[in-house]
Amino acid sequence: MTFLVRLVVNGLAIWLTTFIIDGIDLPAASTTGEQVLTVAVVALVFTLVNMIVRPVVALLSLPFYILTLGLFFVVVNALMLMLTGWITGFTDFGLVVDGFVPALLGGVVIAVAAWILHALIPGDHR
Repeated sequence: MTFLVRLVVNGLAIWLTTFIIDGIDLPAASTTGEQVLTVAVVALVFTLVNMIVRPVVALLSLPFYILTLGLFFVVVNALMLMLTGWITGFTDFGLVVDGFVPALLGGVVIAVAAWILHALIPGDHR
């Protein structure tokens, strides 16, 4: 159940980010179903990247977390978003990230949106 909650929250956060940040886009879809499928696939890849790759990167970059008092979290979010864009770029569901600055801003928006959505969902989902 936790995985599904993460998947839905990440999907909504990514979808919201594509409207707020100019350098982050999803491919154009002709129907609502195609758009939902695209967001679902990108959210699945993003969730898997955050569950598998992010802990390794966080462990390896622990000195930077300590040195920056946790602000390196934003850089790691941007890197995970860029990695998601790179992985999905090999499919028809490609998330387009135009560079590091849009990824950095998108990482902040996704983190804040996910935090708000997790706060709104009742129950223990962590």
